[in-house]
Amino acid sequence: MDVAAQTPLQVPDLRGGSGFPTLFYKELLRFYKVSFQTVAAPVVTALLYLLVFAHVLEDHVRVYDQIPYVNFLVPGLVMMSMLQNAFSNASSSLIQSRVTGNLVFVLLPPLSYLDFYGAYVLASVVRGLVVGMGVWLVTLIFAGPMLAHPLWMLTFAVLACANMATLGLVAGIWAEKFDQIAAFQNFLIMPATFLSGVFYSINTLPPFWQAVSHWNPVFYAIDGFRYGFFGLSDASPWHSLAVVGGVFLALAACAMRLLASGYKLRS
Repeated sequence: MDVAAQTPLQVPDLRGGSGFPTLFYKELLRFYKVSFQTVAAPVVTALLYLLVFAHVLEDHVRVYDQIPYVNFLVPGLVMMSMLQNAFSNASSSLIQSRVTGNLVFVLLPPLSYLDFYGAYVLASVVRGLVVGMGVWLVTLIFAGPMLAHPLWMLTFAVLACANMATLGLVAGIWAEKFDQIAAFQNFLIMPATFLSGVFYSINTLPPFWQAVSHWNPVFYAIDGFRYGFFGLSDASPWHSLAVVGGVFLALAACAMRLLASGYKLRS
């Protein structure tokens, strides 16, 4: 008899007792134990991007007139690293548990779907922020500190990581093998990230591609985050916040629905 089928994710019990702290700790420990791979490697990758692009384009590209190109690159690389790692943490953890068959040990305790969602997403946000902090600290060697609006920067960092973590959770629920997660990353996450203004300002694009960029929600996450660094951006930070916040609500509602119904988790 299928044990997982007997233990669906349950409605939250407000009378006390929650497995959230344990599951959250387990997810933190999971990426901490291999931090050389989950934290150090993304920092090195971002540094290589910075060195290559800065070396090639520093003397040829000027953004917002007074901002050197290497400085302009930093927020985009920090945000790109955070987004990719937040997505990877949630999606890889869930698909790994499903493929190896140990997801049953998460489903056996009386966890609510809110506990499940909160633990996976919050742990992924923590990983994203840790990687982002690492990238930012390393880039200080080349660009120097830039903090025009720290609160805006932190808001977009947390919200954008929560978006990608939730999307990673949805992908982990939907996918049945690692290849599908890889396809999700290669055909959705990577294009959306690289075409969002990480390495350029969309104001330098032709009108058609500017219009296309405004349909990319990742652009608003990066642009709003960049506003926190320089106080300058291609779009209003309030508009960016509305878009990023709206996407988060939609993704969270989708993830909650999948978890509450036990979609692909009960069998």
